Amino acid sequence: MNWTIRLATMEDVPALQSLIPLSVHGLQAGCYSKSQREAALGPVFAVDRQLISDKTYFVVTHDEVIIGCGGWSKRASLFGGDEARSGVDPELNPARDPARVRAFFVHPDWGRQGIGRTILDACEAAIINAGFKEIELSATLAGVPLYQAAGYREISHHEVPLENGLALPTVKMVKQLGI
Repeated sequence: MNWTIRLATMEDVPALQSLIPLSVHGLQAGCYSKSQREAALGPVFAVDRQLISDKTYFVVTHDEVIIGCGGWSKRASLFGGDEARSGVDPELNPARDPARVRAFFVHPDWGRQGIGRTILDACEAAIINAGFKEIELSATLAGVPLYQAAGYREISHHEVPLENGLALPTVKMVKQLGI
């Protein structure tokens, strides 16, 4: 393993804004059309500064360059960036609500090398520490194998509406935590 993981800071936002389109176009191309990927950049695939403020978003670096990111949330939003939100996302109750795993992106040159799993493991440890008993997420089609390998199960399939009548197929997945 020749990378390190740490919590993201607001100073990382420009690098994240550069990484996300690279990841989407490089690793999602086999699952979504170019039109779908372009339409999803911004409303679906984007930086959520609330995750960074909450200290629930991680970055993976190699030689101080961000090569992956992802996090978890104690808030209601299941996916998407913060620019479309018109206020603070309400907090979830760990006693009754599942935590969210959100916004995983890996540089295509670093894909399928364990970075996503490293971030997911860090998220799950933090989620358990926060007292949640369940996790839910909205997986991209490319992300489903990662989450299945980590013990998540499919609940339902969804079409996230995009501009120009397009939709982005996603899979809602959950995992019970052994607390």
